Order: sequence, then structure tokens, then C-alpha cells
Amino acid sequence: MKCLITDEVYEGIAEELKGIMDVTETNGKTLSHDELLEQIGEYDILIMRVVPQIDKEILDAAKNLKMIGVCAVGTNHIDMEYAKEKGIAVYNAVGLNANAVAELTLTMMLNMSRETVTAVNDVKQNHNWNKRAFMGRELKGKSLGVLGFGRIGRRVAELAKVFGMEILAYDPFLKPEQFAAAGAKGMTVEELLPLADFISIHVPLKPETRHMFNKETISKMKDGAVLMNMSRGGIVSEKDMHEALKEGRIGGYATDVLENEEERPGIIDDGSLHSPLFECENFLATPHMGAQTRDASIDIGIFMIEKVKEFVARL
Repeated sequence: MKCLITDEVYEGIAEELKGIMDVTETNGKTLSHDELLEQIGEYDILIMRVVPQIDKEILDAAKNLKMIGVCAVGTNHIDMEYAKEKGIAVYNAVGLNANAVAELTLTMMLNMSRETVTAVNDVKQNHNWNKRAFMGRELKGKSLGVLGFGRIGRRVAELAKVFGMEILAYDPFLKPEQFAAAGAKGMTVEELLPLADFISIHVPLKPETRHMFNKETISKMKDGAVLMNMSRGGIVSEKDMHEALKEGRIGGYATDVLENEEERPGIIDDGSLHSPLFECENFLATPHMGAQTRDASIDIGIFMIEKVKEFVARL
């Protein structure tokens, strides 16, 4: 049995699996669509993250493929229906990066509240030492709206409560008592928007959530509120967000994802990425690094090793 491991994943996966199968590594390199298309034919198992798109062309070329292990949460890069049709099992690491993403979410809130990134740049780049230029606000006593109250959303709420924040939450799959048990007030998006000082997005990108935040939605947010997208690019209309930031209709926007990141510059070819949002004040962006911690990588790796061994044992 042969296994192909691409991208930067926990090195222990290869070390462990070499004891039961032939393992080929790309030494941390992410393969392009064409590169994977050329190589995939001989492999039974593919371990990857979220690049490239696993479409019908690749799945058809994968004559021996029996399992795809995704060392991430999302599977929207895989044609799941066609993989199922071809009998290819797909395993992803749901929940194992929850704390990593939640901690970055809190980092975003603190940075937006205290203007720390702007202050650091002012000191290091402009050599200014002017504390009066940065009058921040505290998280204590503020309300946080969490959209998507799964593992990540609940961990965000748990951390935010330590700061003394009130938690408002939306999740169409949960009952009122489930919100209450987590110390949150469950409500609809429409009810949440005008009440939350901060809103954190943790919902998947689907047709019904694409541009969930648009000109109309943003206009209903509380004055001075900050929106954070820690989920997927496309949930926020960046055109409408750009207008809102330029016109001062929102307190700020912090994101770990962008709509045009699907082009994947910087992952395969170290290319640059551009957005009109970059010119806006009260805007922060990180390069989809929410799950990028050593701790999460190890946890996901151990999980994937177990899944591969269980799968192979059933063959």
C-alpha cells in the first residue's frame, strides 16, 4: 500500500505510517493541481491539507485511491459527492484546531480594541512614542455575538467570558437550553446584529452563507461594532465591507480569510495577494493562520495516524 503526504503536516504522520506502508513525502511542499494529477495514480492514501482542489479530474486519475486524510477542518476543496461515488473515504480533523482558532479570534478582538498593531507600527516604523494617540477600550462589559456555536464558537465564548463579556450566539442547529448551558443567549442573526459590540463568524461557506454579511446586514450592526471573520472568505462581501469602512459605518473588520485567497497565492508559488481592504483603517488581516499552531498540528497528526490505521485494518 502506498501513501502520499503533501503540504506541511505533522512529521510524525510519515514516521508512524512508514511502519505499515510505503510513504512518499513532498517535504512540506504543496502540490499544484497538475502536479497532483500527474502523481496521484499510484497511491492508495492521500494525506493533505486544503490545496489543491480535489475535483473529478484528479479523482478519476486516482485509480488506486481509497482514502483522503485532510489535516484541517474544511472539505470544501474536495468534490465530496464524487469521492463518495467512487468509494473514496474522506476524513477531516473536526474540532482539533478549535482552541488555536479561538485564541487568534481573541487576539483579533484585543488588537482591534487596543489598536496594538497600529501602535507597534507607529513606534517601530515612525519612531513615535505617543501614548495619547491610542485610546482603546476594554473587552470587559462588552457583548460578543458568535455566529456558529460549534467547537470553535463555544471555545471563543469560553475565553471571552473570562474577560467579562456577555455572549450572544446564533446557531440554527441548537436548542435554547444548549445555548444556556454554555452561558450564552441564543438568538437569531437579526436579533444579534444590533446588540453585539463584536461579532465573530464561525459558520461554513455554503450558498446560503455566501455574502451573509453585505451592505444590508452591515447596516444593521451596532454603531462602532467590530466584525471578525475567522471562517471562510466569501461569507463577507468585501466590496460592501470596503464601502462601510471607508464611510465609517462600522467600527472595524478583522479577518483571517479573504474572498480571493482561493487563488492560493503564497501557498503554492509565494505570490502576493491584493485587496481594496488593505487601504482601509480599522482593518486587520492574517493569512488564514487560525489553525497554524504546533499544538494543533500534533493533535491533528495523531488523529490522522489513528484514522489511517483503523481504515487499513478494515481493508
